[in-house]
Amino acid sequence: MIVEDAISIAHTFAGILEGAGHHVQMVETGGAADDAIAGADQPFDIILLDLQLPDYDGLEWLEDRPGLVEKSTIIVVTADGSINRAITAMRLGAYDFLVKPVAPPRLLTTVRNAFERQDLVEKVETAQKLVGRDTFQGFIGKSPSMQVVYRAIENVARSAATVFITGESGTGKEVAAEAIHNSGQRARKRFVAINCGAIPENLLESEIFGHVKGSFTGAVADRKGAAREAHGGTLFLDEICEMDLALQVKLLRFLQTGMVQPVGSNRPEAVDVRVLCATNRNPALEVAEGRFREDLFYRLAVIPLELPPLREREGDIGLIAQTFLDRFAAEEGKAFDQLAPDILASLQSRRWPGNVRELQNTIRRIVVMNPGPVLELETFARDIPAPPPAPVAGLAPHNSQSRVQHVQITDYASAPAIANGNVPMTLADAERQIVEAAIERAGGSIPKAAVELDVSPSTIYRMRGRWNS
Repeated sequence: MIVEDAISIAHTFAGILEGAGHHVQMVETGGAADDAIAGADQPFDIILLDLQLPDYDGLEWLEDRPGLVEKSTIIVVTADGSINRAITAMRLGAYDFLVKPVAPPRLLTTVRNAFERQDLVEKVETAQKLVGRDTFQGFIGKSPSMQVVYRAIENVARSAATVFITGESGTGKEVAAEAIHNSGQRARKRFVAINCGAIPENLLESEIFGHVKGSFTGAVADRKGAAREAHGGTLFLDEICEMDLALQVKLLRFLQTGMVQPVGSNRPEAVDVRVLCATNRNPALEVAEGRFREDLFYRLAVIPLELPPLREREGDIGLIAQTFLDRFAAEEGKAFDQLAPDILASLQSRRWPGNVRELQNTIRRIVVMNPGPVLELETFARDIPAPPPAPVAGLAPHNSQSRVQHVQITDYASAPAIANGNVPMTLADAERQIVEAAIERAGGSIPKAAVELDVSPSTIYRMRGRWNS
């Protein structure tokens, strides 16, 4: 863009630059330059700025727009060739200072050098990203697999497409969703998260789409719902594969139309939200076994994003452990030395089935239970619980509504039929016995029992409803 009030000079510059293959836009005032910048699809690579404009002193115009030099290269062109003006222009971020009259070779050389400088800056930024970052939007880790995740989040953040995040429990799926939200254009609006597995299925529709007063027993007031709460922002549906098939139909209709119809209302409302979802299951398997609608899966999985398990993140375990140790020690008012090599080796040798969440809880327990500042391997090992027993072979759901996966027996006395194999019982009986024993150990808390059994609370609610029917 050429900002020059002398039309003949502006056309001369434009002819020289267009002859060299550049696309040029001319404006005569600072105000017109502001309008051109605001209306452009992307920043101008280079701005030739005259300092004597009808409505502005060029240096004052540049000083009032400090972020401009980060987006465009500024080349000042003026008939006033004083050294003080040149120094001021450079201090404000201008790349070069040309004095009129400007010979065509001088103009072309300066512009060419400016483009080469931009290319060099971009290459340096790319190289820095490839070298790797230790942290990113709440994540900790510099392994190659996490660098791929960071770049993927940056690539999808400014899109409006739905993202389907997959990964084992504890890998940071909600962290990834928040990173996408915070890195995109909706960052100033709300991020609303709903855990589809933690809410009974008869209430989940109301939680997402809202309801009107009196629409069902207990609806004592209107409820806006997560979709309308997230208007202009992002709606994150965690554990999406736990959603009932009937509600999946309504979610698909919402995604296709952008219209929300609260429970008990006959008036749909338009909402503008970006939908992100996540699951720790294999969504393709859920589709194949009829528990998740195929059309909804393809509508949600426009951009798949898979988070690697901690055991596959080479070199990250020590970095994460040390970061958590420093953070929790500060919270507890304690001080600890750096983790010793033998402790780091011990941490690296574990498989961490609970991934980052398990490691985080382990380090917190270490900090709480030890005075510091020195941690010995023996002390450290004492406070790390032994890995849970392997999953019971052959334990599987007996129908599509009951999906107990990876059930682990931590109290063999509570499940003698499974433990010793001598007492005959049906698979359904064994399933019920294991679940009820876990609830008892959890003091009646279904969410705690669900954590122990590695299933969602809604799965246990559905099972108990079936048993009592």
